[in-house]
Amino acid sequence: MRKQPGELELFSTEELIDELMRRTTFQGVIVHARDGAKSRHWSGERVFRVRINQNLGTEEASRLLDVVSQHIGGPERGW
Repeated sequence: MRKQPGELELFSTEELIDELMRRTTFQGVIVHARDGAKSRHWSGERVFRVRINQNLGTEEASRLLDVVSQHIGGPERGW
């Protein structure tokens, strides 16, 4: 994968996700729309995929997602 600025838009979302998942320095979870998002706006139901790379165990990923969900749903957001 090339690293020059401005070239990321030449890659598909799936290619970018695959590259990130291969990196040994990445320790995390990727949540993305299964069918891709063509715009910021959506109507109806959207199905998401969760990808966990091999640098993070299932329990660690679960804890990470729990912390993220608490942050997103916090009282300052009004949810």
